[in-house]
Amino acid sequence: MLSARDITIQYGERYLFREISFTIGAHDRIGLVGSNGAGKSTLLKILAGLAQPDSGTVNKAHYVTVGYLPQEGISSSGRTLYQEVESAFEDVLLVRTEIEEAHRQLETLDPSTPEYMDTLEVFGELQLKLEDLDAYRMKSKIEQVLIGLGFSEEDFGRQTDEFSGGWQMRIEMAKLLLKEPSVLLLDEPTNHLDIESLQWLEGKLQNYNGAVVLVSHDRAFLDNLTRRTWAFTLGRLDEYSGNYSFYQKEREIRREQQLNAFRNQQQQIKQTEQFIERFRYKATKARQVQSRIKQLEKIEQIEIEDEEDEIHFHFPRALQSGSIVAEFRDVHKSYGSKQVFRGLNYKIERGDRIAAVGVNGAGKSTFVRMIAGVEPLDAGEIVEGYNVTRSYFAQHQAEELDLGSDVLGVVDTVATGEIRTKLRTILGAFLFRDDDVFKRVSVLSGGEKSRLALAKMLLQPANFLIMDEPTNHLDMRSKKVLQEALKEYSGTFVIVSHDRAFLDPIVNKVAEFSHGTVRTFVGNVSDYLFRKNQEIERNVSTLRKDNGEKGPGESERQTVEVSAKERKRIEAERRNELSRKLRPLKDELRKVEAEISKFEARRKEIEGLMADPEFYKDADGAKNASMEYKEIGSRLEDKYFKWGELTEKIERIEKE
Repeated sequence: MLSARDITIQYGERYLFREISFTIGAHDRIGLVGSNGAGKSTLLKILAGLAQPDSGTVNKAHYVTVGYLPQEGISSSGRTLYQEVESAFEDVLLVRTEIEEAHRQLETLDPSTPEYMDTLEVFGELQLKLEDLDAYRMKSKIEQVLIGLGFSEEDFGRQTDEFSGGWQMRIEMAKLLLKEPSVLLLDEPTNHLDIESLQWLEGKLQNYNGAVVLVSHDRAFLDNLTRRTWAFTLGRLDEYSGNYSFYQKEREIRREQQLNAFRNQQQQIKQTEQFIERFRYKATKARQVQSRIKQLEKIEQIEIEDEEDEIHFHFPRALQSGSIVAEFRDVHKSYGSKQVFRGLNYKIERGDRIAAVGVNGAGKSTFVRMIAGVEPLDAGEIVEGYNVTRSYFAQHQAEELDLGSDVLGVVDTVATGEIRTKLRTILGAFLFRDDDVFKRVSVLSGGEKSRLALAKMLLQPANFLIMDEPTNHLDMRSKKVLQEALKEYSGTFVIVSHDRAFLDPIVNKVAEFSHGTVRTFVGNVSDYLFRKNQEIERNVSTLRKDNGEKGPGESERQTVEVSAKERKRIEAERRNELSRKLRPLKDELRKVEAEISKFEARRKEIEGLMADPEFYKDADGAKNASMEYKEIGSRLEDKYFKWGELTEKIERIEKE
């Protein structure tokens, strides 16, 4: 549907891409991964036609449409929210305008004239065209998407310039989803979404009738949505036939194989160079020496990506707090006529590791600002516990950095003790590498300032951390560093975030904000979502019963008593049914695994041959073996993909 051939972009001596080629299928779900600056966003811009490569071409069929959502920089004004999103249906609006014009003409023309009959015929054709465009469902589609993305019905009539940058991105996303382009290109679409909107978007994209290519640092989002992964490294694009978790495992396997091939090649080069050096001046060996020199020149050297050092960050030690860290007592908070909290009572205890979730506007950020002491209360009080030392991170804190200082100087002013010797390493974990640490704060981007403010906050001793969306501008590696540090942190924290993969291993409670109330769920975010789904199902079932409806499989009687013998029979039937479904899939899986083992063994055998310098004396044999090696790589890709598909099917059936 859309393909790229030999795309190259070069900055000086550095290649961002070097002759990369790929194809995007009609229903692909592709995740782009790689370190910051590897070229993910640049590739999306090239596919969207907003940037041009130095060489190479992008080809697409004439019927293919491309939609692109950038990370930032989108704004709209001059219309209401509904009118702006309605503009996605340009073809429908155009036909409606033509119908109105035809209707006006019919009112002025004499019904007995040929012009009237011609206009009437056009009017009928336009009505049919409107039906073909499914125009009568336009209103319900718009409302469904806007509500799904977190807008309320009261927002529909608001002017778009009243909405902040994050909501502007949601407006643009709504328009893209309604336009339904053949290829949807999304650059960090989850950055400005709450957990409910994120779940809705995930479901929408899973069922999207087109291809989706996305950049995201939300691992759970990538895992649940993508079926292919493209990894950018050393100017290459490496393809993996699975989601992000599959990519991580497969990348380790490929890296080990690549290291083996690299070592073999280096050994071969060394032996060849030794032969040349030994016989360079021996006349009887001149022809062989020249042959070996040419052989060396033809070798395409294997490049190995430098493995980034593991960075372990530990929070500075702080004194232990009392058993109660903070307590809300009858707290009231409003913004004008909008009441956020009314009589809120809530207690945070030592050792609580709380994820604050809920729709945007439910009060999460207000809650943490009040705890941090930067948001005044209308009534009530927040009692801070004994010996509590707070540390607070919010996006606006980036604005409080010293613009005249450099990056290293900012963190050096707050770091104490042994940690001062590791400042450059820690800054590297937050994507400030090499000479970046000497940049002036005044020239940093918004994302860079946010990361620096986070690093500064984490270097200060505290036993109570308050963080509002700390992962928004972090890549996978930076998030892992922060996550590992929080795992080992001995204090208490409250985090506002929608990143499930980041939160799950580190939180032990979830605080749900809704309609001015806060409910606490024990467990992590996945546990919370599971219980919420159960709650929704129970509510739907209760509603059906209240309306006199029968749920799926519900009998005429309200209750059915099942004997132990009958229950065992039903369970046995279920096991048999499960076995019947799984047996052919497991047989096929074993067959695929055997084929993978066979191909891997043959590939290893060829690699062994390639390590022998004598191997290259037989030019035809070497060529055939190289072609076979490449073919095996391609076949293995297919088998790995098939293995992933079968494993997923088996797991899904077992779960059901």
